[in-house]
Amino acid sequence: MKRIFKGAMAIGLVASMTACTAQQPPATTTAAATEAATEAATEAAAGGSFVAGTYSGSEQGFGGSVTVTITTTDSEITDVKVEGDKETPEVGGAALEELANQIKTAQSAEIDGVSGATVTSTAAKTAAAAAIEAAKKGEQPAANDAELAFTAGTYTGKGTGYNGEVTVDVTFDDKSVTAIEVKESKETDQVGTPAFDIVINDIIAANGTGVDSVSGATFSSRAIKEAVNDAADQAGVTNKDAFTNNALEVKAQDTIEETYDVVVVGAGGAGISAAAQAAQDGNTVLVIEKNAQVGGNTLVSGGQYQSVMPYLVWDEKDPDATTGKGFDGNEYNKVKSVKGCIDELKVILNWSEDEFDADYYNDHEYVAGDIEELSKHGVVKDYLPTLQALKKEIQAYLDWAQPKLDAGTPESDLTLFSTLNLHIFQTYYGGLRQSADKSSWIYGDVDLVTQFITDGQDIKPWLESMGSTFVEDTQPTLIGALWYRENQFIGANVDADGDGKTEEYGGRWGTYFMAPMTAFKNANEANKIMTRTTAEELIVEDGRVTGVKATMYDGTPVVAHATKGVILSTGGFAANIAKVVETNEYWSSEYLNDKLETTNRSSLQGDGIKMAEAAGADTTGEGFTQLMPISWVDDGDLAFGGGDYAIYINPTTGNRFVDETSERDVLSLGEFKNGIEWKGHKGVFIEIANAAVPIPGPYPYKDEDVEGRQYVRTIGELADLFKEIGFDTDADAVIETIKDYDQAIMSGTQPKDVTKKQFSALIGDAEKNDDGSYKTDTYNLDDAKLRVRLLAPSTHHTMGGIKVDVDRHVLDKDGNVIPGLYAAGEVTGGIHGGNRLGGNAITEIFVSGRTAAKAATADNK
Repeated sequence: MKRIFKGAMAIGLVASMTACTAQQPPATTTAAATEAATEAATEAAAGGSFVAGTYSGSEQGFGGSVTVTITTTDSEITDVKVEGDKETPEVGGAALEELANQIKTAQSAEIDGVSGATVTSTAAKTAAAAAIEAAKKGEQPAANDAELAFTAGTYTGKGTGYNGEVTVDVTFDDKSVTAIEVKESKETDQVGTPAFDIVINDIIAANGTGVDSVSGATFSSRAIKEAVNDAADQAGVTNKDAFTNNALEVKAQDTIEETYDVVVVGAGGAGISAAAQAAQDGNTVLVIEKNAQVGGNTLVSGGQYQSVMPYLVWDEKDPDATTGKGFDGNEYNKVKSVKGCIDELKVILNWSEDEFDADYYNDHEYVAGDIEELSKHGVVKDYLPTLQALKKEIQAYLDWAQPKLDAGTPESDLTLFSTLNLHIFQTYYGGLRQSADKSSWIYGDVDLVTQFITDGQDIKPWLESMGSTFVEDTQPTLIGALWYRENQFIGANVDADGDGKTEEYGGRWGTYFMAPMTAFKNANEANKIMTRTTAEELIVEDGRVTGVKATMYDGTPVVAHATKGVILSTGGFAANIAKVVETNEYWSSEYLNDKLETTNRSSLQGDGIKMAEAAGADTTGEGFTQLMPISWVDDGDLAFGGGDYAIYINPTTGNRFVDETSERDVLSLGEFKNGIEWKGHKGVFIEIANAAVPIPGPYPYKDEDVEGRQYVRTIGELADLFKEIGFDTDADAVIETIKDYDQAIMSGTQPKDVTKKQFSALIGDAEKNDDGSYKTDTYNLDDAKLRVRLLAPSTHHTMGGIKVDVDRHVLDKDGNVIPGLYAAGEVTGGIHGGNRLGGNAITEIFVSGRTAAKAATADNK
């Protein structure tokens, strides 16, 4: 990471809660019930009429039972202990002490709770309420010693998962649960779904839901347990406490000690690409993955990767060409430009070639995303050759395009300009950022940036050679990408079982995992993937990394020796909110604090960085964390989408407040400044788009209402919607904003609120002419179906991490290579600067995974 120094968790109530004292009936799942319990306990505390002693209450938390134990005098609570050994250690588990402090300070169960640990907080409130009520009466309810029994039959239970409700059919005989079948679920394929079989088998074996959650799929694990508890209530369970506490005894086996050429730690996109490349290079390979399935954060990302496909864009050698030959040898139509692209190219064409003047911003505000102003103050000298080469490319394009524009041809009828140099330069200025205290600037290392973008050209052919499939004839965009060069995955066609029969595997799972994993497996039968195994320590011998120590989910120790090298690909630490806040150099504490949610899986804690540092590795850029501007308000999960077809509305004014095609940090900052605080979350805004425009990415919802997330309405229904969700938003102001925006698009001008670099769709409906322009007399907003979404920022991608060179060797604090150690993907730093462009992650992780694998092979020849 280059710097210029210049002086001066899941939201949602548990569907079937049980108060911890055995005689009490199961609590309901409604907010009203929880509120009633805490109010009653609060009144008891306020009255000061306790019987001195120690009292406990329990409630179902995220992973298991949460118990609150209070000690009282006759007038106050003197001590509080909150226990929950099955709560996720880094989320709910980390919140237990704070919850205890809140209860003691409040002297009641009416507490704020801990953001990001909502389910654990809710359980603690309910358990505290039960304990306070017991203290008021001076009696602990008698233990329930009833033998566990049920009314035999099959019952349908429901639980709340990552993407929505999970429905299961549960069959009981008179003493035990005998079968569980998932009937309906929106859980992410290969992320949440692998937990189903594991948790279901454990529940049946334990005859209860006190079993462990599956790492990386805690939402889905909890949903199954919650749904089974719901079904048990319907079956008249005689001892709910016993049922929810029944667990399996897990015993560690003898140490597993094995030797491979290459050991890869982490099986997201970077890890799997590294493993596949290493295997193709003739190495034996072990992959260690802490989650139940490979995929990492790649499976919960948008999944498109950013790389220009030369056959789809303007070609200086054949400028009037309307088709191009793809990597597969087929001819495809060239893609068209989008209104606003040429204006941006002209800004770059006029960019000052003086050395970047960082001093100018000592007494002038730096506004991220304002390239008009930035272009006046020069370029970091490392990127001057790129800028100069890009200017020649742009000038050649404008020499061809401008006469056509002058003759009346709309920009949308011209072939799109897109080159590798444009991608490199946009990655530079999209990541050039100033620290909050104005003491330093950060940007991506030009060699690392150039390498991943140039080598990104090989991703599609390499994956397709293994069976992956892509959409070949489009170059769309996504949130914060800055240009139209995304590549949309389809899936894969591979013989995964080795039986000679090719099967189709859809989505990100097929494209990025089944295809390379099949190649990995077929390369050598000794190759292996260990899931549910957590790497903890690098083995260092005589200054060289020679292996990894890990522990399987059951406690079994693993010692994996690597004769050629260890590749760390464990991802970033955006789910480790404490570390994000501690390292932060970029965001105001008003915005980035421990109350933020994350788009990341819970396993993304920075484990690999910690291991590398213990082995002497240097780090860079950890103070810059990217926030995802389009996250669900309730739990921070990625909502997917792009800004080119949508508008972002300030709920207070009803106006647009930002160019929706800007960088992700620009959007997030705009949301914090213009959004509202709603249900404890800051930066909440309204996104509106035409419901007929598909949302990029694996979007889980159709044109349906999803409470707190998405609503489909006409303009005449907006006022009632805003009232329904509790927004003081003037629907008439919103309608005027939409009309102005649409009229600007149709007339080729700019909207009045905020200018927009690129826009691709109306909010209302209108027919198009053959040249792509709109027939203004057909415009209809009254009947258009609008998709209204409620969104807010959450942590998404950590820019910084382990310091590496272009071959992905890990470097120590003196800049020397640590022999035998390589790193790939988000675990590294130095590439994206202070802000990552949308779609660059997939490109970089696959390139860096392959690069690290090739280096490990080359270094040992």
